[in-house]
Amino acid sequence: MRIALHTKVRADRIEEYEAAHREVPAELVAAIRAAGARSWTIWRSGTDLFHLLEVDDYAGLIARLRELPVNVAWQARMGELLDVAHDYSSDGAHAPLPVVWEL
Repeated sequence: MRIALHTKVRADRIEEYEAAHREVPAELVAAIRAAGARSWTIWRSGTDLFHLLEVDDYAGLIARLRELPVNVAWQARMGELLDVAHDYSSDGAHAPLPVVWEL
């Protein structure tokens, strides 16, 4: 399944956000893959961030990552850079953007 997410980076933290994503910890990348993600792409337009994930079970991915120390540390770091962050506190069911149209 494909999942789209929308987050917002703080206008004064764009450079830090992009720098952080040039150095995503290998342990976190491995954990995201092990949790079932086949791909995760993030686009930025101004302060808006659009994510596209390909994953078999999105709720399962969130559940597996939620308490993982490397992800908890990453989310704390992102929390300092984002105005609107991805919500790992629930099953993630409300987080994806709804599909409006598809070709």
